[in-house]
Amino acid sequence: MTAELMIMAFAVATGFVSAGVLSSFYQLVTAEPARFDLDGASIWSSLAAVIMLMFAGPAILMRNAVRARLIERRPVGWLAASTAVAGAWSLCSGVVVLEFALALRDSMF
Repeated sequence: MTAELMIMAFAVATGFVSAGVLSSFYQLVTAEPARFDLDGASIWSSLAAVIMLMFAGPAILMRNAVRARLIERRPVGWLAASTAVAGAWSLCSGVVVLEFALALRDSMF
């Protein structure tokens, strides 16, 4: 059981780190923070935004939750619920990122 928990923790960490890197890269390129907002300029930009949000979502969610706690004085339960959702989301995206990395590794050798 311990091995499964370690793998799960590694997948959560991988998902959250990839979300942070993608969110920071988006902010570097566009000079504005990533947010849950689709501009709808074209079908391709909307599709790219959805794919970006699938992986950057946990970082955006946690940034919004921390800001809501500090600025709007939301209850601590709100922050805890947001952390749980971001953790589950990071687990899912982390598994996808790890599977992609393993498939890429296997295709190279």
